[in-house]
Amino acid sequence: MTRMVNCVKLGKEAEGLKFPPYPGELGKKIYENISNEAWKMWVNQQTMLINEYRLSPVEPQARKMIEEEMKKFLFGEGAA
Repeated sequence: MTRMVNCVKLGKEAEGLKFPPYPGELGKKIYENISNEAWKMWVNQQTMLINEYRLSPVEPQARKMIEEEMKKFLFGEGAA
């Protein structure tokens, strides 16, 4: 049976992720509140950011920027 979540990004009930896609508390929050569809939207956005800004995900500064952008994208501008 498919796990359903009330997706805060899409504002509707949708199919949830199969596992937390990110480590720690943020990963748990994403798993509980973000749908599979919204996560796929984020992955596309993340790819565009990495390419546009020529980011290297192995660099701590780039990872921090990507994480902040992910919070904004998935949970809104003032997301913690």
